[in-house]
Amino acid sequence: MKLTTVTQVTIDGVMQGNGGASEEDRRNGFERGGWARGAGDDETRTFINQTYQRADAFLFGRRTYELFTGWGSMTVQDAPGWESVVESLNTRPKYVASTTLTDPEWAGTTVLSGDVAAAVRELKAKPGGELQVHGSGILTRWLLENDLVDEMVLIVIPVIVGQGARLFPETGPDLALDLVESRADSKGVTIQVYRAAGRPRYAGA
Repeated sequence: MKLTTVTQVTIDGVMQGNGGASEEDRRNGFERGGWARGAGDDETRTFINQTYQRADAFLFGRRTYELFTGWGSMTVQDAPGWESVVESLNTRPKYVASTTLTDPEWAGTTVLSGDVAAAVRELKAKPGGELQVHGSGILTRWLLENDLVDEMVLIVIPVIVGQGARLFPETGPDLALDLVESRADSKGVTIQVYRAAGRPRYAGA
């Protein structure tokens, strides 16, 4: 399977607290949650639904998994416009990288608590389309550092929030990317799909 990360970010690279509830993620005094609420037009919503439909399995970090468990109690009738998201999350295998989660209640969940890199490589070696990572910033950065990401989808919301956890740290590993797809919707949301392309080349001294 191809490992694809899917992340909503602001113009200034923040990914924290994007969801509809302002109380979703208040770590470190973050007070500007819900910045992705109402963003995107019908084409972007269709893109997101189609992305979830392509998933053969999902991989989460512990915190994001807990935020997503609310989808587990939903039916397609509960989320008009997001039926594919509900169906995919509740019918496809889910994996959580965690050393503390021991008894997940969401059906179809497997906890990866040992050698996560080896477990992810084993999942990637299985036949299928995509192993998708949604949100899960710490996990995404770790996957990038370990050369486990095949494609990155960045859904960029036209807002600058000026605080919060960013997808990419101030210092970290470098990575070259090839642009696979790019689109902008009528509300200014842009979607960039990148493929990992080794290390960047820099000008000589």
